[in-house]
Amino acid sequence: MPDRPAALASVPAGQVVASGGLVCADDLPDGIVIADHLGRIVVFNKAATRLTGIGALNALGRDIRQVLPLRDTEGRSWWACVDPYRGLSTRTRHPELPLFLPDGTEFLVTMGYVRVPRTDPGLDWPGGRPAGLAEAGTVQRIAVSLRGTQQRVRLERSRADLVSTVAHELRSPLTSVKGFTATLLAKWTRFTDDQKRVMLETVNADADRVTRLITELLDVSRIEAGRIEVHRQLVDIPRRAEKIVAGRVAAGDPPERFRIDVPAELPETWLDADKVDQILGNLVENAVRHGAGTVTIVVQPADNLGPRAVSRAGAPGSAGALAPAVAVSVRDEGDGVPPELVPRIFRQFWRAKRRGGAGLGLYIVKGLVEAHGGSITVQSAPGGGAEFRFTMPAGLPDFG
Repeated sequence: MPDRPAALASVPAGQVVASGGLVCADDLPDGIVIADHLGRIVVFNKAATRLTGIGALNALGRDIRQVLPLRDTEGRSWWACVDPYRGLSTRTRHPELPLFLPDGTEFLVTMGYVRVPRTDPGLDWPGGRPAGLAEAGTVQRIAVSLRGTQQRVRLERSRADLVSTVAHELRSPLTSVKGFTATLLAKWTRFTDDQKRVMLETVNADADRVTRLITELLDVSRIEAGRIEVHRQLVDIPRRAEKIVAGRVAAGDPPERFRIDVPAELPETWLDADKVDQILGNLVENAVRHGAGTVTIVVQPADNLGPRAVSRAGAPGSAGALAPAVAVSVRDEGDGVPPELVPRIFRQFWRAKRRGGAGLGLYIVKGLVEAHGGSITVQSAPGGGAEFRFTMPAGLPDFG
């Protein structure tokens, strides 16, 4: 193997120079390839070996352009296009872009330049500046970062699933709205008032369905972006549950199907009332749609919500103190959730037996609960069926 260049002779193999000292390149999660001023590879970490299938011993000392003959999406040599050693002397990096090896392996590649400083050309060379590289802006070394494309593929697949699901969920109600409105416009005088009312009620219900789907999509977007806003106020959770049940009864569900149980006095909770309604509404609807028998809502104090070590403002709080919490369980008497499905139940687009809805309700519930600093689980209910149990922090929040 060729000797390492004098410029990096004092740097141990497999390590890179950072502002705080030496860093082991093998500890970095991305593939790192560093070449010297002649293009010879001086660092080829384990992640690069894993991604490319090229051993470090087969890469060190060789020309980076031969070891990694990268090509763009048009099949052109990327090295010939960027010309790193003879290109613009002011260029400092290339943004991430997809590149390919001749066998079709795809990477997300970023490249940065380390150049001779314009203030002191010999300052940044551990072993002293090599002869002939006195000109400011000359490339000392290049650092190439390699990442796999699996995450991007998963993201693109998720987006494709989103588009497919939204198109499917919107097509049915919009087709109904279009059909009934067209029929009413064309044959208004032929229908009785009762027939017109039925058609208009169907149009209204389908419009509500579209509105609900759009609202869910906006919630998903905010959850993924971490932009859920929680407007805290004093909230009586049992009363919010009574409100949700009253709405279900008004919509036609029998009142004897629901039961609310508050076995003990509750601590005060400062939560977002609208989001609590949304959480309870989604869980009750899920129990009604997929469960059976009586839907029971149990609201009780929880032992704790884990240690509260740091305040929201970042200042140290009562380290190790247990935060009070309230636990809410929504139980049904159906078949329950099979254990093998539990890890998937809070994912986007998950639907039990493909029955109704866009498969976003439980994903949104989890996001809203976590936005309050709580958690949610699913398990078997004491009398059979499924039990969704979420905990919310209680007590006066830290408004600092």
